[in-house]
Amino acid sequence: MPIDWFPLWLSLRVALCATAASLVIGVPLAWLLAEGRFRGKTVLAAAVDLPLVVPSTVLGWYLLVLLARDGILGRWYESVAGAPLLFTWQAAVVASAMYATPLVARSVAAAIAAIDPSIARSARGLGASHWMAFRSVTVPLIRRPVAGAALYAFARSMAEFGVTLLIAGNLPGRTQTLSVAVFDAVAKDNTAAARGLVLAVSGITLALIAAAHRLHPGMGVK
Repeated sequence: MPIDWFPLWLSLRVALCATAASLVIGVPLAWLLAEGRFRGKTVLAAAVDLPLVVPSTVLGWYLLVLLARDGILGRWYESVAGAPLLFTWQAAVVASAMYATPLVARSVAAAIAAIDPSIARSARGLGASHWMAFRSVTVPLIRRPVAGAALYAFARSMAEFGVTLLIAGNLPGRTQTLSVAVFDAVAKDNTAAARGLVLAVSGITLALIAAAHRLHPGMGVK
């Protein structure tokens, strides 16, 4: 039986969109975690880490409630897009971004914290605002860590399974991502398809992580 490569192409598209979303959300969060001085910072840090420790079934249930047609986010999305979000490939993007964002936020926050604070102070002493100092001084110094974090986020997005299955489903040719397709192939005893998809994602993920380590040596090593 020939291998259906649609799940691979869909997973690449989902991972690209989820990585973009995780950078848009994660980099500002990283700045808040590294430089912010405000009440509730500990709560924010805990919320960022939450997807990494809460069971995927729990997170999936929350998203089912929020993204349903009568849910807060579901109603908003349908009013904008004109179609429901659940059980679409866009729902898979939401699931993947939820796991990729903490990786970006934590990695970039560590990179920001490692910068000599006197550099930013010098910029602010010359009249730059906090935002201008971040944009003109900090951002150029963290480009490589951000790029490395983006590669990690992409790899993690391709691997997402539990929440994706709950909110995007397993619809062949529509929402079946690579990890879900492997699960489906194993359940159907389709060893050839499972082997081919596993080898493909393993090779891609290994290449992404190796590139991330070249960009930012020590990334992921705690």
